[in-house]
Amino acid sequence: MDDTPTQWPQAIAGPGHSIAVTSNGVVYSFGSNSSGQLGHGTTEEEWRPRPIRSLQSIRIIQAAAGTGRTMLISDAGEVYAFGKDSFGEVEYGGQGTKTVATPQLVESLKNIFVVQAAIGNFFTAVLSREGRVYTFSWGNDGRLGHQAEPNDVEPHPLLGALENIPVVQIAAGYCYLLALACQPSGMSVYSVGCGLGGKLGHGSRTDEKYPRLIEQFQLLNLQPMVVAAGAWHAAVVGRDGRVCTWGWGRYGCLGHGNEECESVPKVVDALSKVKAVHVATGDYTTFVVSDDGDVYSFGCGESASLGHNAAAADDGQVNRHPNVLSPELVTSLKEVKERVVQISLTNSVYWNAHTFALTESGKLYAFGAGDKGQLGMELVNNQTERGNPEQVDVDLR
Repeated sequence: MDDTPTQWPQAIAGPGHSIAVTSNGVVYSFGSNSSGQLGHGTTEEEWRPRPIRSLQSIRIIQAAAGTGRTMLISDAGEVYAFGKDSFGEVEYGGQGTKTVATPQLVESLKNIFVVQAAIGNFFTAVLSREGRVYTFSWGNDGRLGHQAEPNDVEPHPLLGALENIPVVQIAAGYCYLLALACQPSGMSVYSVGCGLGGKLGHGSRTDEKYPRLIEQFQLLNLQPMVVAAGAWHAAVVGRDGRVCTWGWGRYGCLGHGNEECESVPKVVDALSKVKAVHVATGDYTTFVVSDDGDVYSFGCGESASLGHNAAAADDGQVNRHPNVLSPELVTSLKEVKERVVQISLTNSVYWNAHTFALTESGKLYAFGAGDKGQLGMELVNNQTERGNPEQVDVDLR
């Protein structure tokens, strides 16, 4: 494998386990490993980043992590999967699946040049170089992944409006999928799947069998550039740096100062003086990165994953990490004195969340839940989480 850096590094804060990809395409994994999802040939937890040796001759460009499952994409468009041997497992406590503890080529995708994978609850989606979306275990007709077929190993092209419109990015949440599409009139977002909480963005809470254009962005005169699908809410960054959120507003994860649901995208007014370039969503949590590297977060404060813990009390109160209803600057990341370029956070209903912040120079900082080694560091004194960002011992550049 050529060692010349050719890509941006990436870090994925998965459900209990973590994946880091260097600018040279080398993959490290660490954390929970009960299903072999770290790819080392074992089911033992790893508390420090460990390279996946079996991939040392293959350059990986993108990673996706789900509960007990990992997918990696090579620069040749090939997909490797390991962990739970299923594309559509019910996320928690699924029965009867095999585990695969080393990366295996997904044979059913060998005739598709894949550039991105997204693992949602109950289903998996991949994006081809040509801009086509394929899904596994999505279910037939109106089932939309609710009654997944875990053994459905064949990719099915996503039918409907996107058959002739190239897609450039996909994002998967709880039973729904977002697609950033490129049209002659500009960029647009389509959604399909479960509409609970209004997370499809069409002004209702009904399911959509086929991809449907989210029309609100045209009304807002906003050109979408980045999409993020949390478990129950979604977000977009526009070309002009505005941030929109919609879906279930529990714990303040939409950043509008309340816990109301929004069934169409709504601009986060509290960020009006911020030019955003990146957004990440999790289970009722949201992070926004500005063009100058500042990081803002809001939503559920559980497991210290928002990073607002400078004033955390040690008085034994249950709610040590309060919920944040409007965007707040993550001051602990300012102290890193490096420009943050990417945030990744756990997007799972069943796991305590952890968060990664990747800097311009390739340094990786972690905070939040760390009880399985998913932070890439040992915790002392029976701690289960880190409140402030700590550098992970891995060089991603």
